Amino acid sequence: MAILLSCQNLSKSFGSRPLFEGLSFGLSEGERTGLIGPNGAGKSTLLKILAGAETQDAGEVTPRRGLRLGYLPQQDSFAQAPAGRTVRDEILEALAQDGLEEHERERRADAGLAEAGFTDPAQQVNTLSGGWRKRLAILAQSVRRPDLLLLDEPTNHLDIEGVLWLESFIDALSFPFLVVTHDRRFLERVTNRVIELNKRYPEGYFSSTGNYSKFLENREAFFDAQASREDSMRNIVRTEIAWLRRGARARMTKQKAHIDRAGELIKELSELEYHNAQNRAAALDFTAGDRQANRLIHAVKIEKSLGGRKLFGPLDLTLGPGEKLGLLGGNGSGKTTLLKLLAGQLAPDGGTLKQAEGLRVAVFDQHRARLNLDHTLKQALCGHGEHVFYKGAAIHVKGWATRFLFRPEQLEMPLRLLSGGEQARVLIAGFMLQPADVLLLDEPTNDLDLQSLEVLENSMQEFPGALVLVTHDRYLLERVSRRLLALDGRGNAGFFADLSQWETWMAQQRGQAGPEPQKPAPGGPSAKETRELKAAIRKLENEMQTAERQAARARQALEDPAIATDSLELAARQKKLEEAQAKVDVLFTRWSELHE
Repeated sequence: MAILLSCQNLSKSFGSRPLFEGLSFGLSEGERTGLIGPNGAGKSTLLKILAGAETQDAGEVTPRRGLRLGYLPQQDSFAQAPAGRTVRDEILEALAQDGLEEHERERRADAGLAEAGFTDPAQQVNTLSGGWRKRLAILAQSVRRPDLLLLDEPTNHLDIEGVLWLESFIDALSFPFLVVTHDRRFLERVTNRVIELNKRYPEGYFSSTGNYSKFLENREAFFDAQASREDSMRNIVRTEIAWLRRGARARMTKQKAHIDRAGELIKELSELEYHNAQNRAAALDFTAGDRQANRLIHAVKIEKSLGGRKLFGPLDLTLGPGEKLGLLGGNGSGKTTLLKLLAGQLAPDGGTLKQAEGLRVAVFDQHRARLNLDHTLKQALCGHGEHVFYKGAAIHVKGWATRFLFRPEQLEMPLRLLSGGEQARVLIAGFMLQPADVLLLDEPTNDLDLQSLEVLENSMQEFPGALVLVTHDRYLLERVSRRLLALDGRGNAGFFADLSQWETWMAQQRGQAGPEPQKPAPGGPSAKETRELKAAIRKLENEMQTAERQAARARQALEDPAIATDSLELAARQKKLEEAQAKVDVLFTRWSELHE
């Protein structure tokens, strides 16, 4: 594949802190690349440099001659659009810079607006919601059909339906793109290459061909190889150091080249240890209460309206220990309102809602209003003391801060100087200290990087109490939730087994409201059947990944030396491993049948 754009030894610092150093990679034709990495790694800055919107400190960016770039920044400027400016005006202006004939500009503008869901081309830009402004910004760049499109967090401000539209829209693009996003499901569906920008890699980044699942597989193999290399290098260095420590008579005969090689090996081992040590994420774990009641929250025919508009009801809902419920719905559909009802902060308009006696409910609020930005990080983590008490044990504030990826020198830093992701981790640190029977999580993933998301996901899966999750992160929603409750904002609510089932239902709803679908060719599957088949395959693939991880944990538990002489425990763990492996086999067989 021909190279479209390449960078050599690219470096950029923010103040005295280097974001990245010595980056060298290329972007080629046919590549649909996802760019990920921890907060503060410099992803948005790198995108600006590639787009020519910012200059690097060192290195070179070399585009192919005549390369036409499209660039979508995180923030659009539509909120300041003059009165009377329409969505069609914006698209026509975007097309004007490419020297197209007027009739071609108008044709592309009308077709693009229809494809993006704008039913009224004369709608004024300054009346659009954040989600529709994002759609317009994406369309303004893609309708130009650039040679390479750079997208910075295109899923921001989009609800789940908006993200589903974006997936379909971007999947149909005929040109390559580089997209920065934390949406793992989006990466899974639309990319064929993933680059992680992170200082833990010797070259400053790790590139993997394939989608997000393949990236995880290749990254794990890389880390395993690095760990093995570190062990091997340590043994070599140990031998060299022993050689260097021999007596004075031996040292007189040593070759200088041998001594220099020993020094280089020690330096190489030090760098390898540093990079491998970076492979850690925030250690998140929620404190569970000891309640075992079957009904923690029991709602019967509850209803709620807002401003004369019915949000939902009558709705029956019971939450017990181990329940993992995901809430779906567009903006304004009533998700946050329902969480407040479950927390006891609001009363339903009708029906009854009862909490178990002494129920402890912990709520994570998406608006982050509880942070005092004038406080230092140390004050925010543990008040004016030196320790926090977690699961009955005292932990020094430095250790608690390290658990959330903060450096000791940040403890006296005001919160206002922290990034959005760091502020989110401060809130989660406080949230973890609350013993709870029920967790209500309203967009907990905002501003979290992928490392923190992975650990958050595992902690939520292992929480023994009831959990209700509102998130736009469909990957997290599907991995954590055991069932879904979807609100449509018009008073209706329905339960779904998983996200694929909900997506299929949504597609059917859109199909009923839209034009009559084309008739399938004789003997071939219909469009509806094809969608359902793809959804079923995606669901099985996710289930297989979960089952394989469970089998791996069961195998590790069986191999624990601590139970080597306990025949009863060995038998019990062997049975669990066999059951887990049998589940993997069943899922794989079903997956193979669907593919065939």
